[in-house]
Amino acid sequence: MAMKYLDKYPRSTAKTLWVLKPLWSTIKLFSKTVVRRPVTIQYPYEKEWLPDNYRGRPGLRFDMCVGCGVCARACPTGCIKMIEVPDDDGKMVMRPEIFLGRCAFCGYCAEFCPTNAMTVTPEYELAEFYKKNLFWGPRRLNFEDTTPEMEVHYEVTLQSDIDAGNPERRVHVFDVDNPVVKEDACIGCRKCEKVCPVGAVTMIEKGLNERGKPKLVPVFDHDKCICCEQCVIDCPKSCIHIEEAL
Repeated sequence: MAMKYLDKYPRSTAKTLWVLKPLWSTIKLFSKTVVRRPVTIQYPYEKEWLPDNYRGRPGLRFDMCVGCGVCARACPTGCIKMIEVPDDDGKMVMRPEIFLGRCAFCGYCAEFCPTNAMTVTPEYELAEFYKKNLFWGPRRLNFEDTTPEMEVHYEVTLQSDIDAGNPERRVHVFDVDNPVVKEDACIGCRKCEKVCPVGAVTMIEKGLNERGKPKLVPVFDHDKCICCEQCVIDCPKSCIHIEEAL
């Protein structure tokens, strides 16, 4: 049967010698490296140069973080979780914990951070023997030699600026949007005031409610507000929303 198959389909010299093509490529590369420097490096003893804004693992400047949770909501892989940890004074505060085994190193957490507490770092050698060691807490995320180039700033242009003939104007995220409250739907529960991480919400009396008691309505200090939307998320009556600042 084998001889009949070979007679029916005779061997082609061109098809048989196709294996020499990759060998020839290897020989050419070998000849070049004999007279020139090799294209490879002796890793880990030698390492490639990295730019200052290289997006390695995320970093956190603990004192600049306000625990707003924007990084956790902006993370496309859901690898960031807000946990409660003690600060330098022993007070319990909310700070991000990152599971680097799922991190995509996109830098969104640093880009959307309203206080620039989250940064990118040049560290990329993150291999561990155990999965639990890939959970980096707020203190471990700290990077000592943080430079301004490691900050990733979120810059946009307002539609109102485009309409005004100034499309090149760039602003920060908390200058773009502002929280607005529907006073008729507000029940004065003070939840927005309690969850605001920067203390930008103040409850003031505005008239009387249906029971004849003073009605409390939140007022936002836009100079302090970082537009983290924490008040929007925790509002029990959904009476707070975000609008573009015109």
